[in-house]
Amino acid sequence: MSVSIFDSFLTTGDMIAVFDDAAIVQAMLRFEQALAAAQAEEGVIPAAAARAIAGVCNAQLYDIPALIAASRRAGSLAIPLVKELTHTVGLYDKECAAWVHWGSTSQDVVDTAMVLATRDALALIEASLARLCDSLLALAAAHVDTPVLARTLMQPAQVTSFGWKVLGWTAPLLRARARLREAAARALRLQLGGAVGTLAVLDEHGDAVAQRVAHELGLQTADAPWHTQRDEWVRLGMEIAVLTGSLGKLATDLALMAQGEVGELAEPSGQGRGGSSAMPHKRNPVSAMIALAAAGRAPQHAAALLQAMGQQHERGLGNWQAELAEWPPLFIGAHGALQALNDAFDGLTVDTARMRANIDALQGLIFAEALSIALAAAIGRPAAHAFVETLSQRAVREGRHLAELLPEAIAAHDDLRERCDMAALQALFDPAVAAAPARRLAVRQLAQLRSQLRQEAASSTMESAR
Repeated sequence: MSVSIFDSFLTTGDMIAVFDDAAIVQAMLRFEQALAAAQAEEGVIPAAAARAIAGVCNAQLYDIPALIAASRRAGSLAIPLVKELTHTVGLYDKECAAWVHWGSTSQDVVDTAMVLATRDALALIEASLARLCDSLLALAAAHVDTPVLARTLMQPAQVTSFGWKVLGWTAPLLRARARLREAAARALRLQLGGAVGTLAVLDEHGDAVAQRVAHELGLQTADAPWHTQRDEWVRLGMEIAVLTGSLGKLATDLALMAQGEVGELAEPSGQGRGGSSAMPHKRNPVSAMIALAAAGRAPQHAAALLQAMGQQHERGLGNWQAELAEWPPLFIGAHGALQALNDAFDGLTVDTARMRANIDALQGLIFAEALSIALAAAIGRPAAHAFVETLSQRAVREGRHLAELLPEAIAAHDDLRERCDMAALQALFDPAVAAAPARRLAVRQLAQLRSQLRQEAASSTMESAR
């Protein structure tokens, strides 16, 4: 698979290599080699034929650009590949050449090759996702006590804990990680059905051959050929799209908090990273930019996969081919976003002083709800709300802090003057006090997410041992 210079800019060389033209052709040849070996073991084809086929199942022996050009006329990459494989085997043994691709069909080759490539792609996604989750959990643990502005509808709202905010980025990623594993277990299955999904040529040997092919390729067999049953496959693609969307959420917050006027976070800089061709002072959030680009494109790829599900009868006309073209970009974008965000969080600057300054600059208005609730115990909620609203308007009008105006206003209020603990009311304006509820939630969820990670790691170790 060739990608444009702009796609390359937004992803990683490792993920491009997974879906590279040579990698896909090699995966197709792996299928052909495994098929021949399985059939020989079941006595369907001569053992000599399996050996002859295996001897030339190397992508480097074939003119891949020519195969791609021929596939446009043939309607499938598998057709010219099988033709060339047959020809190459025939150069050594014409009789053995007759057994190439025995009982299989083009879609078996291509779908299984895509399963093998996708398994490699998911390994890259898993490693990058685990690294990012580890970084985020460490960041959250370091900042459970750090007050920061919470913002709703893009405006300052109240005070929260920065650690709690970070966990809000992390939890969807851990859920995505678990669901990707579940979806992969269902979707990464051998495709082997023959011409119309009945394995008619293999007759009673079909099941045994499929089991052997799957074992050779490290896959599970499917309950039945899934040539036009794309539900589990597309669900896996949807999970990649959802993951990319969650990365986009994280990148959005990162970019907003890195704005110069906010200045609470900053991506690493230096060595040309995030610079400008015109403005020497710029420190652009390039990691957030790459993740946002991926998140912006994922919905279109996901929609195309869903659109392609209505495949006709036992083999799709046009929609299967569209699905194949849309599949790699989802993974290419997701891995690019993950790598970019890992780069950002490896050297992220957290400016806690700026976080506090942004809180202090709001004249205490973000504590208005807490003040209103405290006063409601004395005069009821409607009256307390009206009192604090009037006082807030005065703070804005006079450019003064709400806490500064409060003692005078309380002293002038007949119902509040004798019924309020001024020290307790003033404590409401302490950012640490305001962030305490978020801190409690953060401590609890941090423990839960760490436990989840440990359980997943133990599960992975057990699966590897098996």
